[in-house]
Amino acid sequence: MFLADARAGAAFCLALGAADWRYGAYALGGAVLGSSTARLLHVARARVETGLEGFNSCLLALCFAVFLDAGRPSTVLLATAGCAVVTVVTAAVVRLLRVWNLPSLTLPYCLLASAVTIAAPAFGRIWPHGGSLAALPGAASGATALPPGELGRAFFRNLSQIFFLDEWYVGLLLLAGLLLASRTAALVACAGSATGILTAWALGAPAARIADGTLGYNAVLVALALCGVFLTAAPATLLYALLGAATATAVTPAVAHLLAPSGGHAFTWPFVLTTLAFLTAARSFPRLTGRAPGADGTSRQPAGAPAPAA
Repeated sequence: MFLADARAGAAFCLALGAADWRYGAYALGGAVLGSSTARLLHVARARVETGLEGFNSCLLALCFAVFLDAGRPSTVLLATAGCAVVTVVTAAVVRLLRVWNLPSLTLPYCLLASAVTIAAPAFGRIWPHGGSLAALPGAASGATALPPGELGRAFFRNLSQIFFLDEWYVGLLLLAGLLLASRTAALVACAGSATGILTAWALGAPAARIADGTLGYNAVLVALALCGVFLTAAPATLLYALLGAATATAVTPAVAHLLAPSGGHAFTWPFVLTTLAFLTAARSFPRLTGRAPGADGTSRQPAGAPAPAA
């Protein structure tokens, strides 16, 4: 959630534990394993201490717990191995994207989570379900009007679905964790969630998909990334971030349909793709970066200003 704040992390763990104590344990254990692997490989201490080496492993372990049954010993072993592998993948992705000065985001997690969930039905000791989840995508069906009582739940589920959970109270606790660390981040997350709901409704998405949060969680992450994290929080960047949030909401079904025939999930692919595209484009918009435009149309660092950190 882009917060280097231990209090927020503790609140997030409690939120996951409120749904199922095993989910909190997997998430915390994944963060520890990823960070420990990075330290053993002598990754820069600053990356480890700020959580940059633990959030992908945290999400990956939690993903396995949710989709492959948290109570199976095979899931524990797979999560343990996955947390070590995702550290290696993170290093590769960071080095690759550094060429364009772009962040790795949750791309390492997405790559491994997609690979494992698509391949899992081929391995009987891993797959807990009776058959494959592969299916052909179909057209939207069902009512599009969201009952007033579901509107508030959808708002909070857009946060809880970031961690694969549909309990609205988990989203409320996650929002409290955001507020504990940064009032700006909490407000931007709220704006992103509202944008996801409004965009999905305007496009005629089924009410059930809006209500369960599966269409809006990527919008929350995009809004956070583009307003206050990789771009300075300001009215112009907020509008840009909300445009990105709306885009991610529209992209989510596209990714889900592409992966459906292989039994994969969208995960945070829409967030990664949208954020990387919008961050790359932002370099051409001085209003967003505060830098003078160059002759080629891209934003240039002002004379005498320090170079941006890698």
